[in-house]
Amino acid sequence: MSALSPLRNYIDGAFTDAADGRTTLVVDPSTGEAYATAPLSAAADVDRAMAAAEAAFGPWRDTTPARRQLALLKIADAVEARARELVDAECRDTGKPRRITATEEIGPMVDHIRFFAGAARLLEGKAAGE
Repeated sequence: MSALSPLRNYIDGAFTDAADGRTTLVVDPSTGEAYATAPLSAAADVDRAMAAAEAAFGPWRDTTPARRQLALLKIADAVEARARELVDAECRDTGKPRRITATEEIGPMVDHIRFFAGAARLLEGKAAGE
């Protein structure tokens, strides 16, 4: 058995462990072997993540459509650039076939993000802020 990779929560711009330090094994369903540990998050972790999301809402709400579009396009480009890595991770986590994951999940995800990037520019009136 190889060393287990430690996974972590991502909350408020930083990687973090569960507040109480608990972890759980992550198992590749296609092999039955554990390949990582992940935080076993509880209410305190969810509360911290929700507080961070609530704090981020104000600045995002006040962002212009142009900046929102640019942010979403950058996300789509980053997903597309790391598609192979994301397919590998998803297949290991779920046991899904690579082809299905690549064609039915990653590609459409990039397309959806780009669609909503375009939609961000369709706001009208005062809500647009431009």
